[in-house]
Amino acid sequence: MAKTSLLRPLAVAAAGVVLVATGAAHAAAADSGTAGAPASDLPGVLAALQATSAAGAPGAFAVIRDHDGTDNTRSVSVGRADLDGTPMNSSWRFRVGSNSKMFTAVLVMQLVQEGRIDLDKPLRDYLPDGTLPAGWAMTGRQVMEHRAGIYDHTNDLLEQASEETTSAFEARIRTKVYDPRDLVAMSVKHGVQYTPGSRYSYSNTDFVLLGLAVEHLTGQPFAEVLNERIIQPLSLTGTSFVVPDQQIQGAHVTGYLTNDDRSKPLLDSTQQTGSWVWSAGAVISDAEDLDRFLTALLAGGEGGLVSDDSLRQMTAALPTPTAKISYGLGLRRISLSCGDVYGHGGIVQGFQTQSFVTQDGRRSVVVFANASNNGAVTQGLMNTLEPAFCGKKPAVAPRSFFAPKADVAGVDAPGTAPVAGLPVVEDTRI
Repeated sequence: MAKTSLLRPLAVAAAGVVLVATGAAHAAAADSGTAGAPASDLPGVLAALQATSAAGAPGAFAVIRDHDGTDNTRSVSVGRADLDGTPMNSSWRFRVGSNSKMFTAVLVMQLVQEGRIDLDKPLRDYLPDGTLPAGWAMTGRQVMEHRAGIYDHTNDLLEQASEETTSAFEARIRTKVYDPRDLVAMSVKHGVQYTPGSRYSYSNTDFVLLGLAVEHLTGQPFAEVLNERIIQPLSLTGTSFVVPDQQIQGAHVTGYLTNDDRSKPLLDSTQQTGSWVWSAGAVISDAEDLDRFLTALLAGGEGGLVSDDSLRQMTAALPTPTAKISYGLGLRRISLSCGDVYGHGGIVQGFQTQSFVTQDGRRSVVVFANASNNGAVTQGLMNTLEPAFCGKKPAVAPRSFFAPKADVAGVDAPGTAPVAGLPVVEDTRI
């Protein structure tokens, strides 16, 4: 049942703060760092998380793990896991949104390694007949890079005129069960948006198509393939793909959808089928599993997920229109002051996550907040990455966090837009 109490930013900002460290690290004002990795600025991470919470999220956390032969883990949590007052817990499960794309990309690359798909041939050759029209020759590589010209079907589900986001969620997303082929059909009716390969445009439909290719080539449901090839081998005990079940089993954070009318209460959006984003965004996981998955992926052949050659292809990211952000094969690259990090972001109703790791796998960072449809919350999470990876303090000022600007893609509150810190990436609209 949806919560009806209003979230007051000042009250949330005053909520409890928890710093936890294990192994070689200790809860302290600064982190000692590791060989080859600068010390994390824990006060800077905390400041960014507090700004995230003050901006409208009930709670937020960051988990920083160093892989240098010791168990060096730092966890910083602020606020609440639900509006009933439960403290935020960084070990609990949540919906990871578009972080799911990394899992789907790994499955595709495994099929590439097995010779079952050629990324430089039309993807339609590896899909059930009729999924894409004849003549749609965009390659698997172009689809994975979001350079295929395929319309994002989520536009049709979220951007209906004269409807609030919460209304759209209740009407078309929370309990609705979509066949992934119907999601593709929504996209196809809009036609090819541009010459494949000529530009970058983020599309969730791209990774629904890749999920369909995985099913078609293996003859198994996507959930089974994911379980057999990634979840079980890595012992990801907190990770699951349960579409269309609405529940998150076990201890989990409650997610809240921010109403377009900010005077209205947050909506408990935890229960939802996830079918509207399917293989593009419906994975459930936790911070520990995301760390394990990312470090195994960036280890290449030694990690057991993909070969060294596959990893090179995945990390060969091309520029996007967003400064400091590039995109490869299901992996996003962010250029920080201390070097590049690889991973993905994910936003699905009620949940926001950014999960990244250094190219050498020495440090991973998972940051999370339990509110969506709020660009200020997204900006706050992005501002944790620089201090977590590089030790620099984020450009966060609670009272000058925004400057007047027109609403962008329905993300930010009217009359506000983020002005400081790492740019907000383009998947924020879901």
